[in-house]
Amino acid sequence: MLYRTGCLFLLMLAAVTTVRAQDSANAEGSVKVSKDSRIDVLIKKQIYINTLAIRNQPGFRVQIHSSNRRNEASDAKAKVMQLYPEYRTYLDFQAPYFKVRIGDFKTREEATELRDKLSTQFTGGVFVVPAIINVSPEKEIE
Repeated sequence: MLYRTGCLFLLMLAAVTTVRAQDSANAEGSVKVSKDSRIDVLIKKQIYINTLAIRNQPGFRVQIHSSNRRNEASDAKAKVMQLYPEYRTYLDFQAPYFKVRIGDFKTREEATELRDKLSTQFTGGVFVVPAIINVSPEKEIE
């Protein structure tokens, strides 16, 4: 019985203290938060990391070359890099072929526009292919 009374008393004391703390905070109109200054440093560091990160997501690239000869693929990559320096160019190896792909497009329509430009400059087929693309934070905002 004494144990139950003590527990009940502590429970009531905790409830009254909580109510008074809320009343005093509301009466003053502000709440004082005490935190370690290292938390701000960690938040700034995480924001910096997030802005530098490249995020991978499904999208499309334009394939301009596929060959089992690395030299041919490297030459095609160099040519497309000179013609279109504003796009990232990739040399992928999927045994036994080296594939040269350009761009990081979220939609097939965007990739198709570039494919149409490239089809006059590269023979042997220029295709829009699904791929995991790299999207920088600046492009995600657009």
